[in-house]
Amino acid sequence: MSEEFYRIKRLPPYVIAEVNAMRAAARAGGEDIIDLGMGNPDLPPPDHVIEKLCEVARKPDAHGYSQSKGIPGLRRAQANYYGRRFGVELDPETEVVVTMGSKEGLASLATAITAPGDVVLAPNPSYPIHTFGFIIAGATIRAVPTTPDDAYFESLERAMNFTVPRPSILVVNYPSNPTAETVDLAFYERLVAWARENQVWILSDLAYSELYFDGKPTPSILQVKGAKDVAVEFTSLSKTYSMAGWRIGFAVGNKQLIAAMSRVKSYLDYGAFTPIQAAACAALSGPQDIVEKNRLLYHKRRDVMVEAFARAGWEIPSPRASMFAWAPLPPALAHLGSLEFSKQLLTHAKVAVAPGVGYGENGEGFVRIAMVENEQRLRQAARNVKKYLQSMGVNTPAANAG
Repeated sequence: MSEEFYRIKRLPPYVIAEVNAMRAAARAGGEDIIDLGMGNPDLPPPDHVIEKLCEVARKPDAHGYSQSKGIPGLRRAQANYYGRRFGVELDPETEVVVTMGSKEGLASLATAITAPGDVVLAPNPSYPIHTFGFIIAGATIRAVPTTPDDAYFESLERAMNFTVPRPSILVVNYPSNPTAETVDLAFYERLVAWARENQVWILSDLAYSELYFDGKPTPSILQVKGAKDVAVEFTSLSKTYSMAGWRIGFAVGNKQLIAAMSRVKSYLDYGAFTPIQAAACAALSGPQDIVEKNRLLYHKRRDVMVEAFARAGWEIPSPRASMFAWAPLPPALAHLGSLEFSKQLLTHAKVAVAPGVGYGENGEGFVRIAMVENEQRLRQAARNVKKYLQSMGVNTPAANAG
């Protein structure tokens, strides 16, 4: 009997899990760890959403199996959201499916449309499901950059010209996790034209659609004329409404891809708990104060973090969107690599961050910092980091002043 399983052999050890295990052990030992590693919102959903959950959960008939593609009211609510936010018309019956978070949605679609040996274009660095969802399904990954410039499209052309078999799927993620890069509608227009010409499906992960800063709303690829011919887009309530643990997301767009995904899901699950779906309807259709509130919250945290860490001696580029900063290692410590640096930061500064190499080889030299602690804790993290940098012989502003 073989002790090596085909799909498990294709999954390397999860690098980020090493830091997570160290963080858990430190906390179990009573240490106060400032956790900027996992993108886990620290605030609750709106009261009316929780109240709707409780109201529906009290109904005797609400505890049976739900619908794997999502209850009709929730699919309509998501279609209405796209109409309000992006001016995109969606058919709730054929162009919307509810997922258990965008992560499950991407994995289910990968299972539905990927054959062993297919080539998938995915960004590097990227959120792990963007690559490993397809690797688990048997695909081969060809990496493309994340930066949306001419070099990006040149890499797409090279992939089509020199890859056998020709790639059939492209994954995009803007605002990007982990890099926080953003795109405009012109980028998507060019991308849709390229995909139509090359007969490539586009899977767009738009999980951070509402966490944009500096007054520049995030576009949807489906705003482009003809995008539905080639694209499906994933969104999530996790960050927008502080509902990460509720596991509610959506896939919308191309009818053929939505039908394939719905069919696979019908074999795998019965959908999320009906009261949770009802509460998700309340989130999308009820008062939207929390959307702007969360946007302003993360905007302020971004400014506090960037300013405080700069004073500590660590210059971090200011992200234009998302709840993350993509931070290059301090130059004097770049030789440590992102994993060792993250471990040392946890051990000596009591600050947890995510090593960039956990998001792909092109993430080496960076760490991802999640803005999921309040402003006071962010400032404390910066003070701790400053002491660590000084202990490592790194010149900090205060040291230079002295």
